[in-house]
Amino acid sequence: MDQRPDYLSYVPALRRYFSRRVSNGAMVDDLVQDVMLRMHARDAKDSIDNLEGYIFRTATSVLRDQARRDKARHAASHGELTEKDHPAEECTADRVLEGKEELARLVHALEDLPERTRDIFLMRRYEGWAYGEIAEKVGISVSAIEKHVAKAVAHIARRLVR
Repeated sequence: MDQRPDYLSYVPALRRYFSRRVSNGAMVDDLVQDVMLRMHARDAKDSIDNLEGYIFRTATSVLRDQARRDKARHAASHGELTEKDHPAEECTADRVLEGKEELARLVHALEDLPERTRDIFLMRRYEGWAYGEIAEKVGISVSAIEKHVAKAVAHIARRLVR
């Protein structure tokens, strides 16, 4: 039977360790989790003479790895997105009405398309089929599928701009 040490008893100390060393408090739990994962993934064949020292050396390694990732990703230059920067649009009665009218225009534009073009467009845009899959199902070339989709997009764009 595998006797693993009680790593969880070190979580409060690790949280304090990381809290003093990182400016982003939201990262503390992620760093603690990374240490715990490394400890559990470690091959348990060899016993650790100084478990506390080993855990905190692992924590130091986790911090170094995080600093390298942050440097590579230029994390210091990233800004946090807030409601002030990107306000959510209000769902007013006018906006709901505009949305319904636009949807009605889209449906009419789709109805105006030739049936085959409409079906191909819907398979591509709404069902997410690949051009090759549509070509196989309809029995025409991929190039013809691309032309049908382009025709549909152009038609819909003209109809929605009105």
